Amino acid sequence: MVATCRVSQSLPPCFLHARSRDKKQDSFSSAAEQQSAAAAELQPQVLCARHPEAEASPGREASRFPCEAPPCRQSRYTPTGGPNPAAPSSSSAGRVNKIDFEEVTVDLFKSHSLTPEFKKINPMGQVPAIVDGRFKLFESHAILRYLASVFPGVADHWYPADLFTRAKIESILDWHHLNLRLGAGTFVYYTALAPFLGLRPRPDATKHAEKVLMMQSLARIESVWLKGDAKFLLGSPQPSIADLSLVCEIMQLEALGDDMRNKFLGGHERILTWIDNVRKATSPHFDEAHMFLFEVKAQMQSKAAAAAAKQGGSEASSKLKFASKL
Repeated sequence: MVATCRVSQSLPPCFLHARSRDKKQDSFSSAAEQQSAAAAELQPQVLCARHPEAEASPGREASRFPCEAPPCRQSRYTPTGGPNPAAPSSSSAGRVNKIDFEEVTVDLFKSHSLTPEFKKINPMGQVPAIVDGRFKLFESHAILRYLASVFPGVADHWYPADLFTRAKIESILDWHHLNLRLGAGTFVYYTALAPFLGLRPRPDATKHAEKVLMMQSLARIESVWLKGDAKFLLGSPQPSIADLSLVCEIMQLEALGDDMRNKFLGGHERILTWIDNVRKATSPHFDEAHMFLFEVKAQMQSKAAAAAAKQGGSEASSKLKFASKL
């Protein structure tokens, strides 16, 4: 595994908890102590002794557990060897919100995710995953929720404190797994990755995935969550973790080449505008997080061009041999 560091504004990954005291349950020996306690109610209570200067974000209550172990830094495990839409979403969230982390790349083609070392982080042997002190977490949606809830510098619009809005975001994330992700992931896997892995094609699975992605998921996103002139999902003026997760899923179509991407997205102007809005809102980190995907796309286009040139040369040679016989 190759580790690369990306350091930005340092934010302590401690857990903060703002709470109010019940004065009826406390007894004080003096008026001065009562006055001091009343003032304390207005201040966030910091449960991490190593970061007394940190404060909870207004309107946001995070975990009640203190930060237990150094270093105050995250290690985030992302893939190489094939496109994985889940990794760019968590990576983009970290970069946009200036969360200090070390990025560790995991080569999937070399089965690095299946090593005993990595399985101590994620027993499922998949990416992405994070390590924050002693805390380990996998699954991209869980990671996005964690980043948005724990770090005090993360803007509220990513994972709103308002429970009604948050519930709607959760419903999109739940829908994502068995719809957009099922379609896009399966289609890209058998179209782009399977040939490189020496796996047999599965036309039925590919056809079903194309139908789920093209005819159902993209149309459903437009008709339900991108109505009218909506800039982001749910008509929000700013993106949420749901926007980031779903757009990163669609971005893996880049690996299939421009023609295939246009086949899927050409008739979905609102989807294309939405992708561009998310890219601009997270610039330049969005393209940085997808850099590996763009490299895969360039490699595949190069190989396809070389194969086409070779086939064209073979056909020309066959025609020349046939003409010489005549």
